Amino acid sequence: MRWTATGMLVVMAAVFVLSGRYLELHPAWGYVHAFSEAAMVGGLADWFAVTALFRRPLGLPIPHTAIIPQNKDRIADTMAQFLRENFLTPAVVARRMRAMNLAQAVGRYLTEPGEQGGGRIRAGAGDLFVEVLESLDPDRLGGQVRGALKTGLDRIEVAPLLGQMLEAMIADGRHRPLIDSIIRWAGLVLEDNEDMVRAMINQRVNALLRFTGLDERLANSVLDGLYRMLAEVLVDPQHPLRAKVEDGLADLAKGLREDPELQAKVERIKHEMLDNPAIATWWQGVWERLRHRLIEMVRGGGSGEMRERLTDSLAEMGAALRDDPRLQQQVNRFARRTAVGLTSRYGGQIVRLVSETVRGWDASTITGRVENAVGRDLQFIRINGTLVGGLVGLTLHFLSGVF
Repeated sequence: MRWTATGMLVVMAAVFVLSGRYLELHPAWGYVHAFSEAAMVGGLADWFAVTALFRRPLGLPIPHTAIIPQNKDRIADTMAQFLRENFLTPAVVARRMRAMNLAQAVGRYLTEPGEQGGGRIRAGAGDLFVEVLESLDPDRLGGQVRGALKTGLDRIEVAPLLGQMLEAMIADGRHRPLIDSIIRWAGLVLEDNEDMVRAMINQRVNALLRFTGLDERLANSVLDGLYRMLAEVLVDPQHPLRAKVEDGLADLAKGLREDPELQAKVERIKHEMLDNPAIATWWQGVWERLRHRLIEMVRGGGSGEMRERLTDSLAEMGAALRDDPRLQQQVNRFARRTAVGLTSRYGGQIVRLVSETVRGWDASTITGRVENAVGRDLQFIRINGTLVGGLVGLTLHFLSGVF
């Protein structure tokens, strides 16, 4: 377009020179001469105006030329302020978001079949999931998750929660299998440590019992009594010892809910555990095993099943977003509030980013980018100026002949 506009100017100059030689031959040459003369003036004026926006015409230090390079900082601030006042205000964002049904649009996209719609996303969901897991820094992410978990647990009063859980277990009878497991575990521990029990009894009896061998019989009686007691408690749901254990659990649940001293003790234990480096190391290992297991499920033999589950889940979510007006309302409200909140919180930072980015460009960069964006239309201004100038000159020549 620049060559076209310049070519028209050159043609008008040639016509001006040529027509000037034949003015006496016929009056029509006067009109051609006037048209070309005015067209040259209009073309040159618009060339000067367009060029002055981006650089100094012919390199001459003419005042008020090279406007964009000379005022790039002011342009940057103006652009940023315009963006802030007309786009990044909470009222504008809320109004635009209110007019959009974002949830329905996302639902339609997820439910569309084929490569152009949500089918492509659903088909690559498994691979995307794995790539995300593999790209994350294990130590950093594990630390972040651990920190978030620790922060969340710090805010939760564990004792009342444990008390409510324990009361619910007792009310539903779900504590009985736990008691049975503890009794069986106690029996196994006793069996594994019979020699230690016999040695303890032998050390505590007098020399006469050891001399007569009664210490061995006493140890056997103690062990048999313990085994018999554990067996009776295990098989008899109404055993008094089991009842005492249940009463103790009930008292513990009540104390966790209502006893400030016990609650403080539990909170202190909780904080000690959270601050223990061994817990952090354990959690890091748990996270790594979980991450590798998920990767193996998708990459390995379970890839088809995992992909199918992810695909079905995304399709179901898309259908719900597309067809459920109440869900759409909730999602759209959440999206709108999130967008408004981000605008209120980070709008100023976005504006500063735009301003500082433009300020950081050198003069040639901003000139080149603006000229590439609107330069074609500016060359049309030169073309129009040449044509309009010629028509004005033609009109003036006609009027001068009439009057």
